[in-house]
Amino acid sequence: MFSFFSSFLFRRGGFHVLKNEVEFLKSSEIRDIFLEFFSSRGHHVAPGSSLVPDDPTLLLTNAGMVQFKPYFLGEAPPPYRRATSAQKCVRTTDIESVGITARHNTFFEMLGNFSFGDYYKDEAIPWAWEFLTSVLEIDPGSLWMSVYEEDDEAERVWKSTSGVAPERVIRLGAQDNFWDMGDTGPCGPCSEILYDRGEKFACSHACGPGCDCDRFLELWNLVFMQYDRRPDMSLVELPRKNIDTGMGLERVAAVKQGASTIFEIDIIMPVIEAITGLCGVRLGDSPGADISVKVIADHSRAATFLISDGVMPSNEGRGYILRRLLRRAVRHGRLLGIEGHFIDALAGVVTELLGDVYPGLKERNKLVTGVITSEEESFDQTLDRGVELLSNVIEEHKAEGKDTIGGKTVFYLHDTLGFPLELTREIVSDKGMKIDHEGFGVLMEEQRERARLSRKGEMDEEGAAYSEASNRCGRSRFEGYERNRLETTVTAIIIDENSVESVEGERDIEVVLERTPFYAESGGQVGDSGVIEGLTGAIAVETTFYGAPDLAIHRGRISGALKVGDTVTASVDVERRLAIARNHSATHLVHWALRDVLGAHARQAGSLVAPDRLRFDFTHFDAVSPDEIARIEMLVNERVLDDAPVRVTVMAREAAIAGGAMALFGEKYGEEARVVEIGDFSKELCGGTHVERAGNIGPVRITAESSVGAGLRRIEATSGFETLRHYRFIEGVLRETEDLLKVRSESVPLRVAEMLIRVKDIERVAAKERSKSVDGMAGEITDKAKRITVGGADFLFARVDAVDQSRLRNLADVMIKKEESIGAVALVAVAGEKAQLVVKVAKGMVGRLNARDLADAGGKMLGGGGGGREDMGIAGGPMINGADAALLEIEKAIKEKIEAPL
Repeated sequence: MFSFFSSFLFRRGGFHVLKNEVEFLKSSEIRDIFLEFFSSRGHHVAPGSSLVPDDPTLLLTNAGMVQFKPYFLGEAPPPYRRATSAQKCVRTTDIESVGITARHNTFFEMLGNFSFGDYYKDEAIPWAWEFLTSVLEIDPGSLWMSVYEEDDEAERVWKSTSGVAPERVIRLGAQDNFWDMGDTGPCGPCSEILYDRGEKFACSHACGPGCDCDRFLELWNLVFMQYDRRPDMSLVELPRKNIDTGMGLERVAAVKQGASTIFEIDIIMPVIEAITGLCGVRLGDSPGADISVKVIADHSRAATFLISDGVMPSNEGRGYILRRLLRRAVRHGRLLGIEGHFIDALAGVVTELLGDVYPGLKERNKLVTGVITSEEESFDQTLDRGVELLSNVIEEHKAEGKDTIGGKTVFYLHDTLGFPLELTREIVSDKGMKIDHEGFGVLMEEQRERARLSRKGEMDEEGAAYSEASNRCGRSRFEGYERNRLETTVTAIIIDENSVESVEGERDIEVVLERTPFYAESGGQVGDSGVIEGLTGAIAVETTFYGAPDLAIHRGRISGALKVGDTVTASVDVERRLAIARNHSATHLVHWALRDVLGAHARQAGSLVAPDRLRFDFTHFDAVSPDEIARIEMLVNERVLDDAPVRVTVMAREAAIAGGAMALFGEKYGEEARVVEIGDFSKELCGGTHVERAGNIGPVRITAESSVGAGLRRIEATSGFETLRHYRFIEGVLRETEDLLKVRSESVPLRVAEMLIRVKDIERVAAKERSKSVDGMAGEITDKAKRITVGGADFLFARVDAVDQSRLRNLADVMIKKEESIGAVALVAVAGEKAQLVVKVAKGMVGRLNARDLADAGGKMLGGGGGGREDMGIAGGPMINGADAALLEIEKAIKEKIEAPL
């Protein structure tokens, strides 16, 4: 794998050397140097988070600041005032530019430093300059600094920083140098550090900093969060100002490695080499091939990391993004002449390059390659379906004299079938036609707007009420691990999405408590229910959930009166909590047993832990066989009977993972995490509630296994009393079956098998009778039908007593075979308020007559239209009085077609 990689690190041939930078640095060295630089300046080195963010407003982690968003928004107190991180990110906003420009990619690593109300511009700007020019030794004469046009402070700090030429600090507008999280909320000016690659990369003589061409490469963006944008669009100074910076590792590596594009750096070029080895082309052979090679390299990197972080291909959300990336890569592979599976092999190259930095790539390599292979196979079928559908549409349009494929058709191919737009455009162009780009664009924009509105749901009035409560009350302290009942204070009351000071009567209510024993829904475990009692009122709590980070909302119905500040007693429904705990501990056992039976690639990808059942989604490619289910169930119950202790410890997250604790896909853990160990075989990071010993779980029964998507399976199970209830239910069903069949339980399968044989015999006899009935009826209709002879062939027309369209088709099929001279049969029947029409054309007449066209002509007399095939046409409509006219119209059309000169 690395024979070409090792030589690549030290060769310059094939690269355009931008500047004679002092030292060639590997990407891994740049990453380490960056983190060490800020660590030495008091920054906590925070591990990068998953690409699946703990943020319902985002599909994917697209910046380093995402994991720190609650600190920036004031929703949670930061555990440290300064942080630095190397964060894997995916952005698809510029997907169409990937491979075309030197700098765009969908997957990248963002290096960042962050301040939560600690330092500001006076430190952030000089540190950025020092790191680039002194530590990385990038030529200061190659750098430009842009600031927001109204940010006098940033300009002053830049110009007073040692070594900065004042004339290289420029002001740009809000489009380039003002950052926000959304329509409202924290925002502020930013400052970009641009690397000037030289005039030969300029788009024109007028090109300058801020131009969107490849000359000025944005290396680093320093965001100064100093305002809160209100709903009226006014900007109010924040009491605590924050710093959020982001620098693209791949772009800095391109500068330090003298590469002309980000695709030629040490952590991407080996992927490029693997692709060119497959297709036999080299970078520089042709612009089109270059784009395809780079798209494949970028998308295979993104797909590898997404799947490793638990994203599975689907038709919505983040799964759709993954599917789109994989399918674009396959499409570009076909353009290069690569047939069969190939992206799974590229995932192996990505893993070898970055697996030491991101160990999850190695741990989940089998899963990653399996999912990619499955998706490639699926897309092969999609390509076949799409090409067939598009070919039919092109044929129909040409026959009708049209030269443009409608936007709806293009959108259907793209959105429903996943057929690449580029491929549609190419196929249509080859046929001398075009596509309706405007209509397609309108439909795509409508889809984006629907997605935007659905994501905006978290920012509604209810979310605002929770944020307000969080800012006013602070976090809710959960003490439910130690106790099920405690005395506490009401800190907030929410009625109809509005905070109130008091409430009286009987109505739905949400309350926040200073301390609570109620577990709020998280990690797949449902929230607790119970009772909150005060001196003047009581709340029957139906569920508990987090309205904002660390803000537990108790939702229920009040009877009596309650006000903020009241002292209350909060009591959890203990029996329900115990049932949930049994299922949660059972979930851990099921997870362990799945990995033992199926392999280490079987990892949790989602779960539901409720009082009556557990549901466990996991990564696996095939249906779990009955034998495997039996082995998994047996292993779980053996461990239950062993009655191993369940130990819970709290430790630093990184230490827990290093000690073998399993962190789950998509879960967010704090700096300190709870580790749940069952015996010496199961060890997971988990914040849920559990039993004290495995024996407390009781019997575990797997009730179902199914597919929930590509590479994802689901197991459903019960534990404890629910399993006993399940067995009693099955036993009751069996007893009832015994009574009905009048046999003992062990004889039920044999008796059912005998009855099925008898039912099949009866069905065969009934089918023969129906066939005889149709044959006889067809003979009668043939004899009585109106018959005309045109061009040496006979044509039959008849009204039939009320039958459905299926019966009409069967009759027409039989009638057409009655006599060799029959060229076509047209039958019409009226049933209720609708008329049905069928036209059958004999094989020898197809070509001269089209049954679909004849049915369409007759269907107009019924107030409808026709459809079907060349040999069998159907129509229908509400105009039942037009039945005879429909047959006459078909007769007329047949005469015109047959008698017309050839």
